[in-house]
Amino acid sequence: MNAPLKVVWPLLIFVLLLSRICSGQQHPQPLPSVTDATGEKLKGLDESLNFIQHRLTKSISDLLWFQRLQEIAIVDKIRYVGPPPPPQNEVQRTITTNGVVIGAYTFLPRKPPRARKLPLIVLLHTEVHGDFNPEDDLRVTRELIEQGYAIIAPDYRGSTGYGGDFWRLIDYGGRENDDVFLARQWMLEHYANLDPRRVGIMGWSHGGAIALMNIFEHPEAYAVAYAGMPVTDLVFRLKQKEAPYRELFSVPYHIGKTIDQDPDEYLRRSPIFYADKLRTPLLLHAVANDEDVSPAEVDRLAQAFRQKGKQFQYKVYGNIDPGHAFNKLDTAEARASRLEIYKFFAQFLTPARPLR
Repeated sequence: MNAPLKVVWPLLIFVLLLSRICSGQQHPQPLPSVTDATGEKLKGLDESLNFIQHRLTKSISDLLWFQRLQEIAIVDKIRYVGPPPPPQNEVQRTITTNGVVIGAYTFLPRKPPRARKLPLIVLLHTEVHGDFNPEDDLRVTRELIEQGYAIIAPDYRGSTGYGGDFWRLIDYGGRENDDVFLARQWMLEHYANLDPRRVGIMGWSHGGAIALMNIFEHPEAYAVAYAGMPVTDLVFRLKQKEAPYRELFSVPYHIGKTIDQDPDEYLRRSPIFYADKLRTPLLLHAVANDEDVSPAEVDRLAQAFRQKGKQFQYKVYGNIDPGHAFNKLDTAEARASRLEIYKFFAQFLTPARPLR
């Protein structure tokens, strides 16, 4: 690095950090009048700062989990190994055969019932590059623990908060599903007081898609499932989305092709492709004013189930603000919807203290 850049670089870092704090933008606007090389360095710096910010946020989130639930639950964060990244090309086939380290949160009720094993919930976070965090997931987690459920909540590959390398391991509709199933396996292997016949899986949006893929791939492993406003059909979905969202999938470290170049691959990563495999009791939700996962997309899966003669429960809510994942909020409508979910699960998992 030449002398001027050595002097300016710390100042640029400060400016970028300050712009984030002041504007709240995850991706600040590029600085004008810079060379291509400097622009690339600034772009790389911005990305690095973004991942650092996510790591700091994640550290705070971890502390909040322990602080907010310590009275009712034994909280831990564990790490286990998922399968190696799938090879994207011939060069990558020789890079590594090592598994991917996955972090997960575990919650055990502090007052378990005597002489009775606990039911287990595999609880999944939302968003393609999301994470399990108190802002989004605390309410549901608390309510499940209070009913007497044990919980494992994995931050499967591609989740935010673990750095850029982990973020780029995203494998939508692929080995992220394996990461989730292995979370279930880890929990049952390490806690003898859990009942392997009473395991449920629950997810919203992208997490709902993973819940569906898990019950299709491992129908014997789950007694019941919930998919709230789930992504069901990537081909249908992406054709309605803007370019930045579609590009999350077509980048070289992910699918590597656009949906027009390989629609079959996108369909293979979609729950609707496996509708004939439904064996697990399932509750499916959609909401009319959902601007993320449209009710039309969820309805496509429901229609596929009906065509295959599958049994499931399905409800489409009317216009309820803010639409997508409305039932994770602290509103009367959200609480009523969650009670429907909990009653459905209680039929199959019989928790010690079900909500009435």
